[in-house]
Amino acid sequence: MKAMRFHEFGGSEVLRYEDVDRPVPGAGQVLVRVAATSFNPVDDHIRAGVLAEMIPIALPYVPGIDLAGTVDELGAGVSDVQVGDRVVAMLPLDSAGGAAEYVAVPAESLAPAPRTIELADAAALPLTGLSAWQTAFELAELKAGQSVLVNGAGGAVGSLVVQLAVDAGAQVTAASTPRHADRLRGYGAHRVVGPLDLAAGPAAVGGPFQAVVNHVRVSPEELAQLTAYVADGGVAASTAGPIPEDPARGVRSANLWVRSDGAQLAELVGKVDAGKLALHVAAQRSVADLAAVHEDAAAGRLPGKTVVLAP
Repeated sequence: MKAMRFHEFGGSEVLRYEDVDRPVPGAGQVLVRVAATSFNPVDDHIRAGVLAEMIPIALPYVPGIDLAGTVDELGAGVSDVQVGDRVVAMLPLDSAGGAAEYVAVPAESLAPAPRTIELADAAALPLTGLSAWQTAFELAELKAGQSVLVNGAGGAVGSLVVQLAVDAGAQVTAASTPRHADRLRGYGAHRVVGPLDLAAGPAAVGGPFQAVVNHVRVSPEELAQLTAYVADGGVAASTAGPIPEDPARGVRSANLWVRSDGAQLAELVGKVDAGKLALHVAAQRSVADLAAVHEDAAAGRLPGKTVVLAP
């Protein structure tokens, strides 16, 4: 079969599209015929070796953490899915494998694919969806009636946090660039503002807020300014570096390290099919073009969430 792999850490040039052996599913695994994976910024960090200590991987490595596809074969002990089922999954970070024709997946990572969107587009859901869910509900513990500021609301994760928070009954202020404003209003954001002028303070955007969810990678000094945007007794949750706590005001902080969770992914799929969660796919590219996708991402040229189609 064909797969995109790298044999050493480095820039996008280390990615090679080559023939590899088709995997055989082991006990508790499922072989999936890949329809698509997607690009996530962490793919770039893994390929460059930046996360080698945090995520030890065996080389050669097939990138692609997201997966949408069709069950092709069952390993021993698997009974929850059937051959032919359409599925999605977040693959283990240390083994990944989505940029290939087939991948062996732990059965517990799988969820039924959404029925209401294209199977390939469903590859945009797993990692970003789980990041959004875990940030919103495990870290920020969002509840109905709370005021929430989502910083970086127009991005892949931020867009989903906005929708999950709105669906949970929170009052959402979405901060992002103007080009996302109409989409964020369509998601039900109570207030949409431009990029935060952190020096202006929380009152400039209707704060402080009971929860601040940050997806914008900024300097430690700027992260520290976000603490003031959290109301007394509130929480700051971030996917882009830790926001300092303020114990004197009862402000706590939490930083995300996303994990695969088939049950949570199934909840997200249900919200997609119920029309409560929309995926914004900006582009579809071929897996043979993955090196160029990595190049475009590094140069800031990706238009948004990019789905990568299997051979």
